[in-house]
Amino acid sequence: MDKLTAAQASQLGDVCGEELNALRKAACVVRDEHWGKTMTYSRKVFIPLTNMCRDECQYCTFVQRPGSGNATIMTPEQVLTVIRQGQAMGCKEVLLSLGEKPELRYREARSALAEQGFSTMMEYVAEISALILRETTLLPHVNAGTMTADELAKIKNVSASMGMMLETVSERLLQKGQAHFACPDKVPALRLATIKSAGEQNIPYTTGILIGIGETWLERVESLEAINNLHLKYGHIQEVIVQNFCAKSGTAMADHPEPNLEDMLRTLAVARLMLDPSISIQAPPNLQQRYKDYIGSGINDWGGISPLTKDFINPERAWPQIEQLAKATQDCGYLLQERLAVYPDYLKQQYLSPQISQRLQGMARADGLAAQQCVVGELATQAADTIYHVAL
Repeated sequence: MDKLTAAQASQLGDVCGEELNALRKAACVVRDEHWGKTMTYSRKVFIPLTNMCRDECQYCTFVQRPGSGNATIMTPEQVLTVIRQGQAMGCKEVLLSLGEKPELRYREARSALAEQGFSTMMEYVAEISALILRETTLLPHVNAGTMTADELAKIKNVSASMGMMLETVSERLLQKGQAHFACPDKVPALRLATIKSAGEQNIPYTTGILIGIGETWLERVESLEAINNLHLKYGHIQEVIVQNFCAKSGTAMADHPEPNLEDMLRTLAVARLMLDPSISIQAPPNLQQRYKDYIGSGINDWGGISPLTKDFINPERAWPQIEQLAKATQDCGYLLQERLAVYPDYLKQQYLSPQISQRLQGMARADGLAAQQCVVGELATQAADTIYHVAL
């Protein structure tokens, strides 16, 4: 099957049965031609730098309001304590995740930042990223939401890569009663502007769509098209996440229906066939544990998995054991390999600051994946053989 246009993809919202199986097989052909028989993941530490946020996403349990007793901004000491534990467990990536611009809404956030000597979260993120580079051996990956061009430039100096979920281009979901009501940072134009600015600055970038939050199939396709168009112009999007909505008790969308497995597989296959083959397709393995079905729909990456910290965005969904994921991957005829926060194609001077380039020396092997692979037993032996042949 040739690459899908948005017009063609828009007609596939109800595809099922044998037609869906054919679509998935076509997606796997594209995946195999570009990515081979390797599935990747990143061994990470998840740092929720602050759980305060000025947005009001109707499905979120990560965000805590001042006065709840749970709202916090982590101190540098707390950050380093966790990261050093992860470093001892072979982690190589630090995912810095945080609520967006809480200081613009909350006095408590401004006060907590002032105690650390900063006036904005972006200033603090830059300092924490620099601290990680000074005090540990890990690579920061910053997921801080919408950012200005100046903020992106400063963070690029001290981070290996950055990311932000586009989620959707649907402005309709900003209306009252919809998923993104009262979310000034979820305006699609602002998020697309951030991704565009990252492209203009050659920042290796991760984005994605969140499916099942009330968007139509056409809006889902339009979101993928918008991402692909930016990549075709700037070439900076290293991976796209297709993430399924998970209903959480205590939220406004607690009773909102979740996308079923067929919908997820259909979206994955269409994403693989719509997006440029150079873009990695990722599906979170802890949100619906149907590993073989995901592999059979064209994905090539499992994203960040932590042996230490939970998924703070979806705390009720535990990470799979990496050995378990490796076995499922192997059963499908693929080898699970650990990558870095920067994909191999982006290990080039224009994408990396001098600090990050220096840090990466020795971390990447000849094919750009992680030189140190934390896989055990029989799988480790197979991985070692693969590394040997790639190096040759």
